[in-house]
Amino acid sequence: MISMTGFAARRGAAVGYSWTWDLRSVNGKGLDLRLRLPDWIDGLELAVRAELQKAVTRGNVSLSLRATQDSGAEEAGFRLNAGQLGAALAALARVEDAAIAAGLTLRQATAADVLTLRGVLDQSQQDQDTAPLRQAILADLPALLADFAAMRASEGAALAAVLTTQLDQIATLTAEAQREAAARAATQADTLRDGLARILSATDAVDATRLAQELALLAVKTDVTEELDRLAAHVAAARAHVADPAPVGRKLDFLMQEFMREANTLCSKAQSLTLTRIGLDLKTVIDQMREQVQNVE
Repeated sequence: MISMTGFAARRGAAVGYSWTWDLRSVNGKGLDLRLRLPDWIDGLELAVRAELQKAVTRGNVSLSLRATQDSGAEEAGFRLNAGQLGAALAALARVEDAAIAAGLTLRQATAADVLTLRGVLDQSQQDQDTAPLRQAILADLPALLADFAAMRASEGAALAAVLTTQLDQIATLTAEAQREAAARAATQADTLRDGLARILSATDAVDATRLAQELALLAVKTDVTEELDRLAAHVAAARAHVADPAPVGRKLDFLMQEFMREANTLCSKAQSLTLTRIGLDLKTVIDQMREQVQNVE
């Protein structure tokens, strides 16, 4: 099992440059990639996006890369665009003023943050070949993705343990409900016979056919055998999904809806304080499990 929550960071250096990666993800319904990469490295974003799409199937994923030339930006063939720099600083000041007015506190922007803004650094007329840098960065990417996958797998193993415990609880409550339903059946039969005897002794004007229909309808409305059988089947299916190495988050999310449907029906048919209590306990565990399932890839 893989969790959609993960983080990885890495530093690298080659061909006169140094760079730092920051990769993190949280849960999401689909795959949402948000990349912040140096736009002056030709072809980098397309290649990085393709590798991420191979490594991740679901989650809101944010990846940032900061690359600096070891001997300074000017020697790397870049110069500051004073106009764009002034506009960027003015924009940052307006954003900070708006945040303060809204009662928010923003992280202080660094010089490196400003330099990554589009247009602040201009490439000089002496064009620079960024292919070697792109190749070096892409060669470093698999190690970052491996660290990222390892953390998501570790989180996934912890999730699997939690889900297994919750499935055990559901299985135990289902078995308890089956025993209570069997005991309730005998009590219901006695109660029904007593009530029927009182009705028949009080009047002779009882339509036997209508009475039989009402009794059959009452039996159907209070029978929870199908709900308990489906709960047991859902537990078996969920256990198989938890053990499946493939992405199973969507399948488990669907199963949670089915679990809750059966628990709700059990409560509505309970006709017993004990069975109602079991149904409410089931709903509590299922709701807790559904929260955990939201993090499964």
